[in-house]
Amino acid sequence: MSQSVNSYDVIVLGAGAAGLFCAITAAKRNKKVLVIEKSNKVGKKILMSGGGKCNFTNHFVKPDNFISKNEHFCKSALSSYTPQDFIELVDSYDVEHDTKKRNQLFCVNSAKDIVQILLNECDLYNVDIIKNTNASNILFNKKESIYSVSTIHDNADDRASAKYQSSSLVVATGALSIPTLGGSGFGYDLAKQFNLSVTSLRAGLVPFIFTDYMSGVCERLSGVSHGIRISCNTQTFEEDILFTHRGLSGPAVLQISSYWKEGDDIAINLLPSNDAYLLITEAKLESPKLLLRTFLNTYMSKALVIELESLLWDSLSDKPLAEWSKLDISSVASDLNNWKLKPSSTEGYRTAEVTLGGVDVHQISSKTMEVANQPGLFFIGEVLDVTGHLGGFNFQWAWASGYSAGLNA
Repeated sequence: MSQSVNSYDVIVLGAGAAGLFCAITAAKRNKKVLVIEKSNKVGKKILMSGGGKCNFTNHFVKPDNFISKNEHFCKSALSSYTPQDFIELVDSYDVEHDTKKRNQLFCVNSAKDIVQILLNECDLYNVDIIKNTNASNILFNKKESIYSVSTIHDNADDRASAKYQSSSLVVATGALSIPTLGGSGFGYDLAKQFNLSVTSLRAGLVPFIFTDYMSGVCERLSGVSHGIRISCNTQTFEEDILFTHRGLSGPAVLQISSYWKEGDDIAINLLPSNDAYLLITEAKLESPKLLLRTFLNTYMSKALVIELESLLWDSLSDKPLAEWSKLDISSVASDLNNWKLKPSSTEGYRTAEVTLGGVDVHQISSKTMEVANQPGLFFIGEVLDVTGHLGGFNFQWAWASGYSAGLNA
């Protein structure tokens, strides 16, 4: 086992989106920068995001797209580094990208293009990156204002220990979501070591699981998608829903999951562009011999209609609309426009795209990401109590928070 000591201006813990971007920004200021990554490759979450195409930002990013106990915290960073700033970087490398629905930007070819941009920038500005390396025993020498980081590097031939020192330490270690891609609570432990509080944590942007009658419904409909409006706790999103063998997923569900808490109902409008009562009443007048399931087949898949019929109007299934009373129509229409379901849980951190909560931002400078009363210590990205909606917002937070810290570390 070998031992070495190296000094840097800035040490960044974590080679994800925020960590790499912070390192690049600091290195552009002629800072000597080291990035320490515990995994065997950098940017693992970047590579898997957006179905491998990386939804790297959104044209329209607002503070309202983020969840935090301090709703104003994200404003300064987001205004300092905008989506257009990152798009210009992508364009400078001639990486093809598309704008898809809801102003989301994706790579045309692969998420690897974004990782390669970051690695090229790191090379250009002489950022050192070490992988397969666990950081531990992080200490602060108050007299000298120096952070020391002990590491163990794992590879097939050697377990080399090393010690690094810097005047600035940036924590970009991510959070608990998707542990197979490196998610962990290391950043929270480090925050507590420096007497910072961490807000309550839970999985966000995550599918729902059902254990009641809906379990069978979802399993039978697995793979079926449908455009809906979904609501919970005063929040509403209009997107697609996807039935899975375990429950509900799709963009609409992922979005609302960040506002759902155990025991809450969700309300699903299966006909978001229509008043179901008026729709069925008009159908009754125009085609009185029509069955409701036949009529609804023009608005949703036959498989979904069959399941809904069994659940919502089984006793009326073979009655033509002419025989439906106003009360019958009102009851079914109410369910179609406001279908109440109670998820038993979410799939948890295993598949969650983000972790809600994090290091309490009331202790962090919104302009620099530096910890108050702890010089040279910065927290950025998902480890903070700032969580974006689905649609490129979490990447924009990574770029913006990394940029703010990189300008000041």
